[in-house]
Amino acid sequence: MATALHHLSDYDTASVPDASNMCFGIVVAEWNKDITGALLDGCVSTLEKHGALPENIHVKTVPGSFELVYGAQQLCKNDGFDAIIILGSVIRGDTPHFDYICQGVTFGISRLNATQNIPVIFGLLTTDDHQQAVDRCGGKLGNKGDECAIDAIKMAKF
Repeated sequence: MATALHHLSDYDTASVPDASNMCFGIVVAEWNKDITGALLDGCVSTLEKHGALPENIHVKTVPGSFELVYGAQQLCKNDGFDAIIILGSVIRGDTPHFDYICQGVTFGISRLNATQNIPVIFGLLTTDDHQQAVDRCGGKLGNKGDECAIDAIKMAKF
């Protein structure tokens, strides 16, 4: 659903399973750190709000969004995670780099979801400008990190 029609931080709390016995891996890109840091804050606080223990939330950083696939793949090799969440932000520039990164990450995460036994949640913001990213990491449209946390809990329970 388009973000303009759905606030990223709105959800039915009663529909979220208890996460107290779940373990999560989060891979976050360092590039656009002001955005990815806010996504991470929202994700972690939402996981904890639904019972995840801080010691069961493992955060790894990678330099940029393209490396999120490798990071998620490495975490999938660990038998202790119930779900993996990737968090990144790619902002359109003047070259086709945006398209290559977005397509590569999308394909890579899709492949992991088709071949691994752990759900990998897609938390990559793909925006036309910085303000759109700000609006989606705790701004007027909510926080994609919140949404990813809820998705991870629900898919872990799946």
